[in-house]
Parts: sequence; structure tokens; C-alpha cells
Amino acid sequence: MQIVDKNNPPAEWIEALRKRYPCEAEVDRTLTRKMYRRAGPGYTPVPLETLIKGTESLLRAELKGDFEISDARWLSGGASKLQMAFSLTWNRPGTGREKAPMVLRMEPAESIVETSRLREFQLIKAFDGIVPVPPVVAVDVNGDHLPYPAMVYGFAQGVTKPSNSTSKTTGMGTYIAPEWRAKLGPQFVDCLAKIHNRNIPSAGLTAFDPPQPGTLCQELALNMWERIWEEDSDEDIPLLRLANVWLRENAPPCAKPVILHCDYRMGNFLFTEHDAKITAILDWEMARLGDHHHDLAWTSANSYGHYAEDNKTFLVGGFMSRPEFFDAYQKASGNTVDPKTLYYYKVYTAYVQGVISVSTTYRIARNGKTHQDVLQAWIMGYGYKMMDDLRVLLEQGA
Repeated sequence: MQIVDKNNPPAEWIEALRKRYPCEAEVDRTLTRKMYRRAGPGYTPVPLETLIKGTESLLRAELKGDFEISDARWLSGGASKLQMAFSLTWNRPGTGREKAPMVLRMEPAESIVETSRLREFQLIKAFDGIVPVPPVVAVDVNGDHLPYPAMVYGFAQGVTKPSNSTSKTTGMGTYIAPEWRAKLGPQFVDCLAKIHNRNIPSAGLTAFDPPQPGTLCQELALNMWERIWEEDSDEDIPLLRLANVWLRENAPPCAKPVILHCDYRMGNFLFTEHDAKITAILDWEMARLGDHHHDLAWTSANSYGHYAEDNKTFLVGGFMSRPEFFDAYQKASGNTVDPKTLYYYKVYTAYVQGVISVSTTYRIARNGKTHQDVLQAWIMGYGYKMMDDLRVLLEQGA
């Protein structure tokens, strides 16, 4: 067995992984960039002035007419990206001269999920007017203007949880009080249904490789996660190896590929408390095209909800029971929920969560590649609970 220093990976090893685990073209580009830059410096605090100058450079290349950046400040929140809030005075197309709040969203040296800003930019743009999303303005695909790849989009008003709620880090386990469930739950389901019903050919998703209807559309996704495991892990975990084999052998055909958010849950959307309206669906970075059961399994996972006051009924997202969630989704989307396919994607969800939480979080924290190394260490510890969920699921299907 070849022993490789994953903190300073040789080019031939990187290229061998690319050949062994073919992925979508843009995914491959993003992961390859990560690996060729891995031996470089870790994360160091980026001065706000550097971000302002980089953003000005990006906007000069993307916008027509003069503009002005003001009121720049750090924006907290999220488990992976660096974010700066600022005001942009510019000539908005179709609106005229205005001063609008904006957000710069940028990668650190390495992220808990290494993803493409181009894909995220295209997705948010594709859903403008369909579900609540912030308007996108510009994207720095390769980090030509800023220290790392980044995008600029409009600032959306709202909060990620009610002010009287409690939650763990990144929105996991957020408690939703009964008075909020009826207000937010139906919107939560309706937005997911609209995401899945978006017409793919007209969405302009050139950074995606669409699977053909009726094919086993999991192969490229499984290749991606197995490649990430090989790139980032520091120990062999037979359970994850077994799960990957099981997922490949039992992959169901995808009759109708849809756009998947892939991290649809509490904490990844904003809402305004005064009227309980969802104002923006956020964090599209993991999105792909595939089977709608993927999102249903991810959203209803144990990590992203809590039990009702009876301590017996699990509430998806903190809003409604699993039967209620699946029934409401079927009515809103017209898509059916097949228990066997849903089970497959429950296993897939637990597998992906395991790969992220015990390999990538370890690698980026160890190498000082992120501004949130303490958070990554916390997630790594929580990952063993997720892998126990994976064990239980595999045993149920044995």
C-alpha cells in the first residue's frame, strides 16, 4: 500500500485519484485545485481592507458604470465560509442608482465542504423569482480578484432561528416552539417542492453535468465522496468502506432528476420574525442534480430536527412529524415518496455526514486551513454519533 503525505500530496497521487474517481467536471476542477494548493500556507486572518480592494476589483470587472463600496464589516455565521457585509452604491439593472446591502461570501484556505462558487452562483440566479433567494451580483470563480474564490450577492433580512429558541452549532438541533411550527413549516415544505420542480434545461446550470432520466445517477456523487475520503482521512474506518460498497450495489435508478439543495434544513434559510415569512434560502454550495429522495432523507435526518414535547415524535426541521412532512411534500410537489428509495438515501446521508465529519473536519483543523478550527473539531466529535446512525441504518437493511 502506498503511503502518501496527504498534507503535501504528490502530483502523481492527485492525478491517480482523479482517474480512479471521475466526478462532474466542475467538481473535479474544485477538488483538484484544493489538493494542488494543500501544501501551501494555512489560513491567516484576511484584513478587511484586502477584501474591500478585492471586491472592488471583482465588481470593476463585472459591473457597468461606477460604484462605491461603504460600511464594510465582518459577517458572522456559517460553518465554512468567510463573509463580509457591505453597502454597494451602483446602477442596478432595471432599477437605477441605489445603495443596497451586499454580502461577500469567500472560501477559506480549505473548507469543510470544498465547493464551487460558480455552481452556487448559477443556482441562486436560477431560483430568482421562484423561491426566496438573494440577488446575485458577481462571482470570482478562481480567486483572480480575492484571496480565494468568492461571490457577491444581496443581503437578505431575517434570522435563522426564533429569538426565543435554542440550538447547537450551525443550526443543528434548533428547537422550534409550537407557535412557530405552523407558521414556518408549510413554507419550508413549499420551497423544497418548488426547488425540485424547477425546469433544469432552462436553469442555465452550465457548471453541472445532468444525469439522464432512468440512469443510476449516484455514481458521480459516490465517486466524489469516496475521493474526498481518500484525500482527507487519516484513519481507515471499515464502516464507511462498507457503506460505500453497499451504496454502489444498491443504487436505484433515478426516473426524473431534479435540482437538489443537498443541505436543506433549519439554519440554512432566513425568515423575518414580525411576519414569519421565509426571506432567503441560503447555502446552495453542496447542490447537485439527482433524485428528490436525497433531499427528503437529508432534511429529515436526526441531526436536523428535534423531538416534540412528548419526547416520542421526531419533528423534521423542528416543524412536523416525518409522516406529515412526506405527505405535505407529495401534495406540494406532485412527486411520490418511495420508502425503499428513501431508505437508500438515508444511508447515503449518514455516509456523507460521516465522511465530512471525521475526515475533512480533521484535515482542515489539523492543518490550520480554516478560520473555524475549534468548530471543526466539535463537528468531528459529533461525527461518531452520525456514523452510529449509519451503522443502525445498515443493520436495518441487512
